[in-house]
Amino acid sequence: MAEMRPTETTVLGPDTRFKGEMAFDGAAKILGRFEGTINANGEIEIGPTAKCKAVIEASSVVVDGTVEGNVTGREKVKLTANAKLHGDLIAKTLVIAEGAAFVGHCRVGPDATRANGSSSMVESKGATPEKVGARK
Repeated sequence: MAEMRPTETTVLGPDTRFKGEMAFDGAAKILGRFEGTINANGEIEIGPTAKCKAVIEASSVVVDGTVEGNVTGREKVKLTANAKLHGDLIAKTLVIAEGAAFVGHCRVGPDATRANGSSSMVESKGATPEKVGARK
C-alpha cells in the first residue's frame, strides 16, 4: 500500500453523502453532501456542488459551494463568487469574492481566532460606535 503524502487531497465526490465527524491533517475537498463537524489541521475546500450543514474549523477554508454552519479558519477563509455561507465566521484573514453570499456574524484579524480574545461579535443591528467602544 502506498504511503499518503501530505500534499495529497482527499476528495468526497459529488455523489457522496456523509454524516458525522471528519478530522484530518492534510487537505480535503467536499463535492457532495456533508453533515456534522470538520476539524482539520490543513485545508478544507467546499466545492461548487457541495452542500454542507457543518461546523468547520481548519487552518484554511475555501467555500465555493453551500455551507450552513459556523466556519473558523485559523489562517484564512476564502468565499468564492459561488459561495453561500449561512453562519458565523472567524478568520485571521478573510477574502470575499464579488457575488458571494454571506449571512452571519464575522470576526476577522490576528486576534480573531484566539479562544479568549478580547474582541467579541457585535450584532450588526443597532451597532453604533458608542455601543462597540469606538472613540469619538
